[in-house]
Amino acid sequence: MTAAIVGVGAALPERVVPNSYFDRIGASSEWITKRTGIEERRFLAPDGRLADLVVSAAAEALRSSGYGAASIRHVVVATITPDRVTPGVSVEVAHRLGMPQAAAFDLHAACAGFVYGLDHAAALIETGRAEAVLVCGADALTRITDPEDRGTAVLLADGAGAVVVADVPGAPTPCFSLGTDGEQIPLLYADRDERKLRMDGREVFVHAVEKMATATREVLARRSLTCEDIDLFVSHQANARIVRAVGKEVGLPPERLYLNVHRVANTSAASIPLALAHARDEGLLDEARLLGLAAFGAGITWGAGVIGWRPGPGPGEAHP
Repeated sequence: MTAAIVGVGAALPERVVPNSYFDRIGASSEWITKRTGIEERRFLAPDGRLADLVVSAAAEALRSSGYGAASIRHVVVATITPDRVTPGVSVEVAHRLGMPQAAAFDLHAACAGFVYGLDHAAALIETGRAEAVLVCGADALTRITDPEDRGTAVLLADGAGAVVVADVPGAPTPCFSLGTDGEQIPLLYADRDERKLRMDGREVFVHAVEKMATATREVLARRSLTCEDIDLFVSHQANARIVRAVGKEVGLPPERLYLNVHRVANTSAASIPLALAHARDEGLLDEARLLGLAAFGAGITWGAGVIGWRPGPGPGEAHP
């Protein structure tokens, strides 16, 4: 049994927020773009529900995979901003998509959550405990953003992405490297009382590049691969400078690094699946066989992995 991604989907809120929105806190459009690569982002409406975005992204992923809802017995939603304290977003998603018997849980690993979820899904497939697994990443970071904090407000946004992971004979064997370092919690956190993200941007940049690059090199070494074997590298879209720095550290050519941070900003756990869906829409996955992924978030948490991409039969066609 070999796990691979066979379908992808994405959903964004309707409201588009340009950089000019932050003129009020002394952050010009030029300053934001130069420092982060971000030009615009999406904000969920104050009464908007994250579950609606996840359902939309997941439904698209299922359609593109060719797998029906009845084939999905495990649903994982990586998020730190659920609509309710309990139950998790995943339970509502499974119900609304018609998966009443599915095991469903939310996973909290900040911006690295999607990679953690993907590792779990691959393990379920490879051990024969699941035929197909739905893995979603979704966050409404505006719920925990201080709008007056120039160091974070310009970076954070909302969105959802999803993938279907299934057994694909002959696909490259996936491999993941995950890690945490609780000693670094003060670098990036949100307390229960204040409920606002606080970040030491300079230190986070250093740790993010080092941890993602090291984990990526470790994964490649485990699989006896080189950066030349990766067809497309999709890193957590924290900001463009971090993504490019990780690619440089690993030795990946710029044309194999995917960037969509300019139009979505930092969407936390949604970042990688959103990027995968946008890369698919742009035709960049047409010839891709092996994907490299890396993420870094609060905790601090990080993860990297390689996994195959084998597109399903597409909408309207059942998976064999």
